[in-house]
Amino acid sequence: MKVRSSVFASFILILEAVGVALFLRGFFPVPLKSSLSSKSKLSDLPAEPLAGSSPNSSRLPQPLFKRVVIMLVDALREDFVFGPNGRSYMPYTRHLVERGSSHSFVAKARPPTVTMPRIKALTTGTIPGFIDVVMNLNSPALLEDNLVWQAKAAGKRMVFYGDDTWVRLFPKHFMEHDGTTSFFVSDYTEVDNNVTRHLDSTLKRDDWDILILHYLGLDHIGHISGPHSSLIQPKLLEMDDVLKKIHGALVSKEAEGSLPYLLVLCGDHGMSETGSHGGSSEPEVNTPLVLISPAFKRKVGMEKPEVVEQVDLTPTLALGLGLPISQNSVGRLIPGVLEETSLRDQLRFLHLNGHQLSCLLKDSTPDYEKEAGFEQFRMAERAHGSWMKLFLEGNTSEVLTNMGRKVLKQYLEALASMSSALSKQLGKYDMYSMVAGMVFVFQLLLVLLLAMPEALSGEATVDLPVLSALLSLPFYLLCLLLASVHVLVCTSAESSCYFCSLSWGLVFAAVALSSAMFCILISMAMRRLPLGPLIHGKSPSRSSEWSLSELDVLLLAGTVGHTLSLAASSFVEEEHQIWYFLLNTLCLAVFQDVCRKYFREQSASGDEEEPVLPSRDCHPSARSRAEVLPERWLALATPPFTLVCCRLLRSLNQTGVQWAHLPDVGHWLNSSEHRTLLSLLAAFCLFLIYFLVQRRCSWVSKVALALGLLGVYSYRAAVGNVGFPWQRSGSATSKGTVEARFVYVFILGILFTGTKDLLRSQIVTADAELKSRGLWEIYSGLVLLVSLLFRAHNLPVLCCCLLIQTLMAQFIWKRLHYDAAQTTIMHYWFGQAFFYFQGNSNNIATVDISVGFVGLESYVEAPAVFLTALNTYAGPLLWACHLVCYLSSERGRRSPVAVGHGCYCLALLRSVPAAAYIVLVTALRYHLFIWSVFSPKLLYESMHLLLTAGVCLFFITMEQSPGSRKPCPRPPPRRRRR
Repeated sequence: MKVRSSVFASFILILEAVGVALFLRGFFPVPLKSSLSSKSKLSDLPAEPLAGSSPNSSRLPQPLFKRVVIMLVDALREDFVFGPNGRSYMPYTRHLVERGSSHSFVAKARPPTVTMPRIKALTTGTIPGFIDVVMNLNSPALLEDNLVWQAKAAGKRMVFYGDDTWVRLFPKHFMEHDGTTSFFVSDYTEVDNNVTRHLDSTLKRDDWDILILHYLGLDHIGHISGPHSSLIQPKLLEMDDVLKKIHGALVSKEAEGSLPYLLVLCGDHGMSETGSHGGSSEPEVNTPLVLISPAFKRKVGMEKPEVVEQVDLTPTLALGLGLPISQNSVGRLIPGVLEETSLRDQLRFLHLNGHQLSCLLKDSTPDYEKEAGFEQFRMAERAHGSWMKLFLEGNTSEVLTNMGRKVLKQYLEALASMSSALSKQLGKYDMYSMVAGMVFVFQLLLVLLLAMPEALSGEATVDLPVLSALLSLPFYLLCLLLASVHVLVCTSAESSCYFCSLSWGLVFAAVALSSAMFCILISMAMRRLPLGPLIHGKSPSRSSEWSLSELDVLLLAGTVGHTLSLAASSFVEEEHQIWYFLLNTLCLAVFQDVCRKYFREQSASGDEEEPVLPSRDCHPSARSRAEVLPERWLALATPPFTLVCCRLLRSLNQTGVQWAHLPDVGHWLNSSEHRTLLSLLAAFCLFLIYFLVQRRCSWVSKVALALGLLGVYSYRAAVGNVGFPWQRSGSATSKGTVEARFVYVFILGILFTGTKDLLRSQIVTADAELKSRGLWEIYSGLVLLVSLLFRAHNLPVLCCCLLIQTLMAQFIWKRLHYDAAQTTIMHYWFGQAFFYFQGNSNNIATVDISVGFVGLESYVEAPAVFLTALNTYAGPLLWACHLVCYLSSERGRRSPVAVGHGCYCLALLRSVPAAAYIVLVTALRYHLFIWSVFSPKLLYESMHLLLTAGVCLFFITMEQSPGSRKPCPRPPPRRRRR
């Protein structure tokens, strides 16, 4: 059955969306939800266990605390308090930890370690998922049962100052609030002063029950200069003074006979060695939790902090304030808080927590009765009832006390087991749906690749053997096999799968479609491969044969091998090592091609030299030998020089997971002792960037580029990264807002000039040279913007990127007549490698959000997100833009490199909707972190390839009609000289 290419492309994209949706449905686990009412109520609490008679009344113990102050310091690492520098960083806090009435814990935060998911964990007791990373940028109101809602429903008066994420999550819950934006990381002073200025007046008042303070300055310092910055200690001393002020005010207002207060010092997440957060490293997930109250025993020395889960604070605060525990909480009560209460109250608190966890376990696990924690809780509940019977009878013997302690231990074991089971349930993936979506996407990918030559032919049609596939015996056998597998999986699965919950009609349609797709794939492969005609008794035609060079084999094997390597989590964590290896191998293969061209072919052709580069003015053979020799040696030197650059760039930034903590050249350059060297290096790199970029620009753009690069250095000097010779070492730094805006003016001017030339070439006159100049000017404007966003020590990355692009374009891709497909894949490999040369990784903690505020005085969401994304993906973006400019300029010169079986790549990259689509896919892939055991990046890379090829084919077929379509010209065969 023959179909038009546009119809085929649309059909593939629709089916691909179905496969991706099925995979994502399995990848994002469904949150645990209770089947009870939307919010917990005091009337829903269970009665106190009592054996041998009707249940006792639903008596609640008296609340433990009257007032609670929560001081949350963003990005507070546990070693800032409990580490060897704790006494110098936070002396008063450390004194309370060692000698005061307090309990100290190391609270482990589950990834993703970003602010909004951590706030949700602290208030709801649940473990947020990956999707909350995206929601962190614009947090909606939290409708789930949470501690703040329960406090408001119980009449508690709450006051909040700090991060406005709380205000967005709980818009109408606080009696008084004053929020500050958490994304303007350049400000680490005013954000905290805005909180502290309310303290004196608030602490003197008695009209509040819960006070929440969220300080952001420490997190902003981490993003700017890391955890070892000289700004860290003054900021921690400031936080220590705030805690001292709060503690003194609470002690002075404590009254005789009233309930005690509770002061909580905690962090929402930690801070990596680079100052970021979001991943699962120990410095990011370990946060301090200090509970201070006169209700606790006074310490006599420093004790090793016990490790708890961050979600354990939710039920502890709820029961301490006399509130119901949030229905979906997976946390367990911290037993140290109950040490001074009676044994009956301790058992009652643990029973309430256990009842809530058991109800949640019932609703989330089909075979909940088989869970060890559930059975332990039932046994402890029965023993609790027996103990209550003896207690109410007035038994006061030692046996009753020992029995109560035994019940207490049973409760604690049951709580730990149920909490662990529920936490694991949140991390489970629907593997059946993921595998089904992955297999379907791979089938579509192979069908699309096999149909690409026909779709781009002159007829613009694709011959799909649909009828023969549906009438073949393998189709029905596959249907039976897949149906059997579906029944087997759905009947033996321990937990419910989404694919198993579908109706049999939809399942049969999916099975039939997958079977038909597989049969079509086999038929097309047999028709395309040389083996197909041999099976049918025919001799293979020359047109059906695939001839692959050594470089083609390397590019194909490297791309497929990289995709397969992503099935292992360790390869995802250290993906940069794969790209470094592939890039080095590519340079060696290119070097072999250069040697073969200039030595083996030369010796075969005798003294007569093959033309190296076509000339416009004269025939290639007219070029003198003196001109060819330097070009030959430059071509020979380009691959080794690229290898040297890549090796140096690897040492600039340590990335990945295993060795990210090791010192690198970037840290060495950023130290204050080497500021002069960094200044000289930055100045040299900016000069070289100008020299490499200005060659294809107009004189107006050249002047703007020179002034813009001068403004870049001035901006770095203003913020204190580099210095001028006349600048004093101790001079004050600024935010560099004026200097950055000065550069933005020239960036807009260059982009405007390039866009004007590009539009003139398309509308006014069909001038290929004007079009090429417009594209190169837009590219130079992008380079200027990237140089502004890059940190000073990363400017050599940009410099080497431009230098390698220039050398490869001038001496490799032109001279060796690589076609567009080979050139495109090489650009893709270089772009991925430079993504890691910047210091990025598959961990969100390596995202530098401070660049989103270059030139901004306040937080504006759109430009901040754009600048952060541009800085993160600058490497792949620069290489993609260079590919567009290079192929366009070569196409204008009618060079063979711009044609061939890769011409569709040019059409894709020149399509504005397709380019926007690629940016979207690249941004979405970043949330697939290294935390999952089954690496989703394997599918995601194949999806990226499939979507790119599909959108490419779609735009080509939509822009050209079948009648006017011409086949892509093939590169002319290379002439052999006798």
